[in-house]
Formats: sequence, structure tokens, C-alpha cells
Amino acid sequence: MEHIEGLNWRMSSYSGGNGGACVQVAGHDGMVLVRDSKDHGGGHVHRFPAAGWRVFVAGVRDGKFDQGRTWPPAVGG
Repeated sequence: MEHIEGLNWRMSSYSGGNGGACVQVAGHDGMVLVRDSKDHGGGHVHRFPAAGWRVFVAGVRDGKFDQGRTWPPAVGG
């Protein structure tokens, strides 16, 4: 497990009203760090390159990971 002091962890804006189960993110050394808030800072911290994180977030916003959606989309879809 990794514990890094002094990071500004932010809670997902989609985490409201779900009983505190959420994803938290923070920037550190050009990476985006992601953790599960249920672990109270004691769980695993996953690291992603900032550019890769931006692509992932754009895909989430576009609904590319929604249940029932096939990936990759059909040509023209």
C-alpha cells in the first residue's frame, strides 16, 4: 500500500448520495492517482499518466463504457 502525504484528493462529482463509496483522484509528479474512499487512505493507489486519464474521462463522458454498449463502436457509430 502506498501513502503519500499532502495530496489534494478530490471526490468524484458523481459520488453524491451513494453512502460515501466513491473514487478519489489527486495529481502527483505528472500522474493521476486514483483510490477508493472506502479504504480511508489505506488501500491501493493506482497511477495513470495524465494524458491517459484524460482519454479515459472523455470516454466516460461520452458513454463509451455504459452497460450494453459494444466496444469498439461500429464504424460510423
